[in-house]
Amino acid sequence: MDTKNEHSLYDDNDIAKAARCLKAMSHPLRLKILCVLGNNSISVQDIVEQVGTSQSNISQHLSILREKNILGSKKEANRVYYFIDDERMLQLIKMMRDVFCSKH
Repeated sequence: MDTKNEHSLYDDNDIAKAARCLKAMSHPLRLKILCVLGNNSISVQDIVEQVGTSQSNISQHLSILREKNILGSKKEANRVYYFIDDERMLQLIKMMRDVFCSKH
């Protein structure tokens, strides 16, 4: 089997990004935040209300998700809104929401 052809089936940078993202998403609170966000743009305060923990705790986890390029943010007046800005991440999170985040 030709290993060169095997490597052409994927991009090492994409694999590395996926691994970093999965590691960042593996924390229960971060997964809950991502389930709350879905494909919406939501303010920090709304995330706090829906997730049910302190704003400082949410902010720390949002920061990690931004550092790993899972989330984008925009500021409107005095509110910061977070959203998932990568279509591949949206697909992955949609699958995780369908499997893990819906009430049965």
